[in-house]
Amino acid sequence: QVQLVESGGGSVQAGDSLTLSCVVSGRTFSSAGMGWFRQAPGKEREFVAAISRSVGITSYTDSVKGRFTISRDNAKKTVYLRMNSLKPEDTAVYYCGAAFTRTIVVPITNRQYDYWGQGTQVTVSS
Repeated sequence: QVQLVESGGGSVQAGDSLTLSCVVSGRTFSSAGMGWFRQAPGKEREFVAAISRSVGITSYTDSVKGRFTISRDNAKKTVYLRMNSLKPEDTAVYYCGAAFTRTIVVPITNRQYDYWGQGTQVTVSS
């Protein structure tokens, strides 16, 4: 059984930083493209960032480029999302996902993911 467990969310002020973590168990972590999505109240889940299985190819949505950094540690079976210069519009539940389809290098859509975590709340106040 594959499990993804996120942590690191919280309530911060605009301009602050947070680092989210997602630990994966149940399948070979290094075989998965990993990503972070978020869902704000009343909105659909949206892509934030993704990283390939190997060589660390990354992709970001435009609104977080230059502020967020996705990384992974295959030895720790963990993917991270470092979020700097947080804004109120970053407020959402953040989900990590794992994509094991080998033909997809950097998964950026919901349907490309096979497993999801339970989410962690990030609240940014002005």
